[in-house]
Amino acid sequence: MFTGIIETLGHVTNIKEEGTNKHFTIACPFTQDLQIDQSIAHNGVCLTVVALNADDTFTVTAIDETLKKTNLNSLNVGDIVNMERCMQANGRFDGHIVQGHVDQTGKCEEVLDENGSWIFTFSYNASLGNVTVEKGSICINGISLTVVNSKEDKFSVAIIPYTYEHTNLQHVKPGDTVNLEFDIVGKYVARLLGKR
Repeated sequence: MFTGIIETLGHVTNIKEEGTNKHFTIACPFTQDLQIDQSIAHNGVCLTVVALNADDTFTVTAIDETLKKTNLNSLNVGDIVNMERCMQANGRFDGHIVQGHVDQTGKCEEVLDENGSWIFTFSYNASLGNVTVEKGSICINGISLTVVNSKEDKFSVAIIPYTYEHTNLQHVKPGDTVNLEFDIVGKYVARLLGKR
């Protein structure tokens, strides 16, 4: 489980295809603290560390199902990735409950510079049953954020300078694809109401 509070930025140093899988090799500041089998969120996608490399990088594997449902398939060598290790049992819950299971991708529609903050608007396929609510939580590329404007198939979030500077949102522009994990509480409520 994760909180959506990004620890650091990593960058992709190598991508190797094997069948329908992709092995991503990543460099990031906490590589030396990692262990094999550890769960790490990459742009909000929970992946398992499968190798620790001599050049202070680590490798994770994304299977075909993951590549189809996330933006990891569009990663290239040199791309910046939001990184978060799983939450410790004695840690503070500064974000919200994030599982690392991306529900679907969304598309950046607009980025407004508010002279001190930024408003990002994203669209998504509402027919998949996911919803947002104003002042509710949303996870974008692994970042726990608060919805400021909610519509049936799009929403906006307000980004403070710290978040902008310390995540890969600074590189997201209109037309780009992001990973979306909708609030787990909202998903359960929607499922229960649907059964009625």
